[in-house]
Amino acid sequence: MKKQIHILFFIILLSFQSYSQDSISELKNSVKFKGQVSTWAHFNPENPYPLYMGGRYLPQLNYEIQLAESKLIDFELSANLYGNAGIHFFDSAYVDGNVNPYRIWGRYSTEQLEIRLGLQKINFGSATMLRALRWFDQVDPRDPLQLTEGVWAALGRYYFLNNANLWLWALYGNKNPKGLEIMKTNTKHPEFGGRFQFPVIIGEAAISYNYRVADSRDLNGIIPLFDEIPENKIGIDTKLDMIIGLWFEGVWINKGKNIGDFTNQEVLNFGLDYTFGIGSGLNVVFEHMLLANGEKAFQFSSTTNFSGLSVNYPIGMFDNIRAVFYYDWANNSMYNFINWYRQFDKTTFYVMAYWNPENGQMPTSGTSENLYNGIGVQLMLVFNH
Repeated sequence: MKKQIHILFFIILLSFQSYSQDSISELKNSVKFKGQVSTWAHFNPENPYPLYMGGRYLPQLNYEIQLAESKLIDFELSANLYGNAGIHFFDSAYVDGNVNPYRIWGRYSTEQLEIRLGLQKINFGSATMLRALRWFDQVDPRDPLQLTEGVWAALGRYYFLNNANLWLWALYGNKNPKGLEIMKTNTKHPEFGGRFQFPVIIGEAAISYNYRVADSRDLNGIIPLFDEIPENKIGIDTKLDMIIGLWFEGVWINKGKNIGDFTNQEVLNFGLDYTFGIGSGLNVVFEHMLLANGEKAFQFSSTTNFSGLSVNYPIGMFDNIRAVFYYDWANNSMYNFINWYRQFDKTTFYVMAYWNPENGQMPTSGTSENLYNGIGVQLMLVFNH
């Protein structure tokens, strides 16, 4: 019922905008409607359905109320409408689709303060490929659309005059695992936390914290079953702007109950980037992530290491080519992805190819339908209006 109400609300506002666009433009307040249409064809001979075709529409409605003294109240409402079909030639076919709320939030903001309430995206940190601070989103760095489900939350941010900023948040009603979580959240309890980011001599640093109550009952046979597991998550990160860009992210996750090797987790990331003066500029990013589990904190009894390399090169004014490689040191597995795209005024055409292990275990995979395991090719056309 909750989903149907959101969809109905979206349709009503969309109809209102379409009907009254001319009259609204004369008011001080503003209504803007935009959207993104994408369609793709995906071929992977190792999939149960080798050919996938689909489309997605992300309509977005924004309403702004300009107040006095640089104060603003604005709202955003968007939906995720998608459908796809899998085809196994001369054998079978599969069709799927849905309509989900994508963003539903309202915000009050001034020059230094922002308070946002509703279904929204929350992310932070300096890493781009292997993110230790991937706490609330599921963005896959290889996904050209950067899709991620939102979280129901209240978020406040205050920006100090010395470029420091303070974040405070509270989340409620988000059941499914987020970011790097392996256990769902107990929806009877809210989760809350904050982040303080401050400038240093040649960059910036931050400390973050989040508390939630986890639920392990869906992981029968993997770890002990509890419906309420207090979880404290502490993160530190820094980014330095030198001749090359350097950053570090470190996270410690502690469970309030003994669940074996998953009682304590440590996630560490180190990265650097540099743009070489070759042609139009060759940008190279390298990151390494260490994931560790242990019954005791910083025991490192079980570790996993991943390395990531991203190479990006613009070709002329409209074309760009990007390659992303990951290496799983524990399983000696290589993940390969290459993406060429041409950018027009409102349209972008992508040609993507990948060669990954059949049973991938990357800690970066998102929820989009764009990237799969095995060997495949995908064509995508994106139109923004």
